[in-house]
Amino acid sequence: MARAIAAINTADFFPAILDYMRSVVPFSGAFITRLHRQRTPDHIYDNVRAERHRDVVDQYLDTAYLLDPVYDIFLSGRNHGAMRLRDVAPDQFMRSTYYRRYYRNIALRDEMAILVPQGEAAIFFSLGRLGKEPRFSVRAVQAFRMELDVIAALTGKHFERGHTGPVDAGPQPADRTLTAALDAFGEGILTAREREVATLILKGHSSASVSTVAGITVGTVKIHRKNIYRKLSISSQSELLSNFLRSVLD
Repeated sequence: MARAIAAINTADFFPAILDYMRSVVPFSGAFITRLHRQRTPDHIYDNVRAERHRDVVDQYLDTAYLLDPVYDIFLSGRNHGAMRLRDVAPDQFMRSTYYRRYYRNIALRDEMAILVPQGEAAIFFSLGRLGKEPRFSVRAVQAFRMELDVIAALTGKHFERGHTGPVDAGPQPADRTLTAALDAFGEGILTAREREVATLILKGHSSASVSTVAGITVGTVKIHRKNIYRKLSISSQSELLSNFLRSVLD
């Protein structure tokens, strides 16, 4: 901790605080961003190898973050916490757009998410275990939760003293939230309820899970899914995912 305190408002702060966090719970990979509601995340720090940077970092900052379950947690108003990805991911995460188009390619064995508030934004520490490293345990989550106030205080002091992170790369889209992207995707075609169902499908929820979240029957979910496919002239979930990503990139 002493090194992190000494490094406040210097370029060494994030390597130093990550070393402190490793003393709490060991991990290998680290990717730190500042999450916003109305624009793309800011890149703060990462230790990703140069040859993997495009697949892991650039793709996330471009579009993948929109379907990250942790970003969804942030949008719901929770900007302070420690959680394993598998504890917040939907029940069919491995069929989700996020997993199929991004997550399975970044070779993480497990991910721990640490969120600390920064005004309306949040600093997101994505901590990864790789290869044959063990998955994060419940005890690891509890250990990080006990240190959250310290991590938040150190990070807050770092930014309070004038360190604003990387230079802004230029104008940001007016609104890149998932809701806005889906509204544009189905605008004038899908009803509000159909867009809600499409959102949950894209996030990796099964029909049963959509039923629970949306408060409708499984049969009604299936009817909405059928209508979504018909209105968008598609016949599978894969086509839904492809069309959505194409609309975000256009």
